[in-house]
Amino acid sequence: MVVLSFQVLPNLTTSPQHTQRTCCSTIRCGIAEPTGKPAPLGQKTRYNDSFFEKAFITLFARKMEPFADPVIGKAKEKKKKGLLDFWGYDYESFVEVSKRVMLRRSRLQQQEVVREVLLSMLPPGAPAQFRKLFPPTRWAAEFNAALTVPFFNWLVGPSEVIEVEINGVKQKSGVRIKKCRYLENTGCVGMCVNMCKIPTQDFFTNEFGLPLTMIPNFEDMSCDMVYGQTPPSFEEDPVSKQPCYADICSVANPNSSVCPKLLA
Repeated sequence: MVVLSFQVLPNLTTSPQHTQRTCCSTIRCGIAEPTGKPAPLGQKTRYNDSFFEKAFITLFARKMEPFADPVIGKAKEKKKKGLLDFWGYDYESFVEVSKRVMLRRSRLQQQEVVREVLLSMLPPGAPAQFRKLFPPTRWAAEFNAALTVPFFNWLVGPSEVIEVEINGVKQKSGVRIKKCRYLENTGCVGMCVNMCKIPTQDFFTNEFGLPLTMIPNFEDMSCDMVYGQTPPSFEEDPVSKQPCYADICSVANPNSSVCPKLLA
């Protein structure tokens, strides 16, 4: 896995004793806002991606490109100009590729594409090795939560480890994404659910054998990732009834009570 640049705040430690005393661990990522925090709801957060973050954005976008609808017209000219850049992709063009993957695909087809992309980024036999290294224990859940904070900030923005309760036991295997970068840039409920939440849950739970439940908050665009918690079926998940962002989604159907991309 590519190691991304990040700054660790003083309360992040590998000491188990300290982990029990510390409320949460936070990673600062390359937010370009004067406050150093995500922009308020309704405004798009500005980021200053590092060398490694740009590399990972480009890698992921290139893995998705073969599954995307072809670019045509003015968008094609824009893409050609963008390819003159050393990396070829920034976060905006990564989101654009994601949208072209979504086009003319059902909910399940979108999820399968993400699964194939994730598998293509791993060496052969990686899921089996992961299962051996990280059996579904409290330690494995907490360890993966800690890893998520630095390794996923390029995709979702700043996050922190939080305490959660699983089967009556409190543990630090939760990650709170403060304002999801992917959701605020796509503005699409369907893309959040079909191309992030469900395939990520399924990948960890079924491929890696470590249960993961993701709980997006569509009111403030935050999201909780809970390692060690088995996700509900899609039909029992509240996201299955989520309406569109009618004011910001380019493919929204304001006349539908549920995002159409969740019905297909």
